[in-house]
Amino acid sequence: MDCYFKTIDSPVGKIKLVASDKGLAAILWENDNPKRVRVKNLIEEINHPVLLDTELQLGEYFKGQRKTFSVTLDFSGTDFQKKVWEALLTIPYGETRTYGQIASQLKNPKAVRAVGAANGRNPISIIAPCHRVISASGSLTGFAGGLANKEILLNLENSGTGLKSSQKHYDLTDTNHQLPIFK
Repeated sequence: MDCYFKTIDSPVGKIKLVASDKGLAAILWENDNPKRVRVKNLIEEINHPVLLDTELQLGEYFKGQRKTFSVTLDFSGTDFQKKVWEALLTIPYGETRTYGQIASQLKNPKAVRAVGAANGRNPISIIAPCHRVISASGSLTGFAGGLANKEILLNLENSGTGLKSSQKHYDLTDTNHQLPIFK
């Protein structure tokens, strides 16, 4: 099956959006491990409707104007992974959950490590908010986009303001954020 992609700039670096004929299949980080999410037969298609809609919604999210996403998702993984990724979608904007809480939500409280492994292979970062999953101690742990980006995303959601695409150090108290990439 062919997949279509578009690379966009964002406040957390370049990200590659990947769509299948069924919906959004992946959001990949600039320095993502190619073995983390495997996609085959990638064709660049910058005007694919799913990719354009995803770009628009991510732009609104980064500006602090969107808290939920309505893009159709096409998860590809094991049944357990899909259950974990669906559980991620239930974590409200601005809140976090632990790996243990996700395991309990899945009625399998001993599956903490398996939840962590599935979380790490989440193909649709940001929209399926794996960045909202933290350790039981409250510390930030593993994130395919890097811990700095995880912290940026969590700060964005806790501040309610947007991010500037060119900022290196994010001042989330500045309410005049502009994101020229996302129009």
